[in-house]
Amino acid sequence: MSEPGTPTFDQLRIFLTVVDTGSFAAAGRKLNRAVSVISYGITNLEAQLGVTLFDREGTRKPRLTEAGQAVLAEARMVAGGIDGLKAKVKGLLDGLEAEVNLAVDVMLPARRLGEVLRAFAARFPTVTLRLHVEALGAVAALVLEGRAVVGLSGPLASGFDGLESLAAGSVEMVPVAAPDHPLARYDRIPPGAGREHVQLVLTDRSPLTEGRDFAVLSPRTWRLADLGAKHQLLREGIGWGNMPLPLIAPDLVAGTLKRLAMPDDPGGMYRFCGIWRRDTPPGPAASWLIRHMVELGHGDGDPVGRGDV
Repeated sequence: MSEPGTPTFDQLRIFLTVVDTGSFAAAGRKLNRAVSVISYGITNLEAQLGVTLFDREGTRKPRLTEAGQAVLAEARMVAGGIDGLKAKVKGLLDGLEAEVNLAVDVMLPARRLGEVLRAFAARFPTVTLRLHVEALGAVAALVLEGRAVVGLSGPLASGFDGLESLAAGSVEMVPVAAPDHPLARYDRIPPGAGREHVQLVLTDRSPLTEGRDFAVLSPRTWRLADLGAKHQLLREGIGWGNMPLPLIAPDLVAGTLKRLAMPDDPGGMYRFCGIWRRDTPPGPAASWLIRHMVELGHGDGDPVGRGDV
C-alpha cells in the first residue's frame, strides 16, 4: 500500500471552504476563484491523500464521504494551527510580545485577577501568559530579576530601587480564628490577648524583607509560605491570623471562621501596585495587562498600605 502524499495548505483551505459553504460554487465565490479551480483543487487533494472526500453522485451539493468526515477534523486542526502561526508572527512584526510573564501578590482577590486575565485572553489570543503567584517581596524580586516583566505587588514594592509603580487598589485584611479558638470566645478581646496565642504569619520567599516583620503581634508564630495552608490551619483552630476578606467571607457566613474584635487590630487595608523595571519597559500586551489591573483597582479608594500579615 502506497503512503498518502502531503497536501498543500491551499488544498486544505479549499476543502474546508467547500464543507463550510456547502457547494463548490459557494466556495468559489468566497475564495474569489472559478468553480473549475475549486473542483481541480479538491481532485488534487483526493489524489494526494488517496481517498474520495466528497460523494458527487446524484446531488448538486457535495456530501462528505466517511473518509471525508475523518479528514475534516484533522484539516481543521492544521488550518487552525497555520492561522495561529500567522497571527503570532504578525504580532511579532507589529511589536507584540510572544509571551508575558506576570507576577501577582497572593492577596489579590481571585475574582479580580480572573476578570483581567479573561479580557487579556480575548484581546491577545496569540500571547502566551506565565503567571507567578507570590507573597510580599517575592513579587518585586521576580520583576527585579527579570523573571517577570510586570507585577501586581503588595505595598512593599514601591520602596525598591529600579522599579516604577502605579497604585492599583487594595483589599481589606481582617484578623480571624476558628470559632473554638480561645480568642473567638470573646465579644471584645482584651488588649494584648493576641500575644498569648500562636499567630499564623505568611512569609516572604525572597530575601528582600528578610529579618523584617509586619503586622505581627505575637512572639509565638508559625510562618507559612502558602496562603492556602494558612487558611486551612486557621480553620483547624491552630492559631489566629490576618486574611484577605474576600477569601474568607464564605467562612464568616458559614461560621467556620470568626472575625476577631481586637483593640490592637493588625488588619487594615493591603495596598496593591503595578510594577515594572525602569530599564525594561513592558511591551504592548504587558502594558495593557498592568493598565487594566490598575484601572480595576481604582474603585478601592486610596487606602493606607500594610506590609506582612
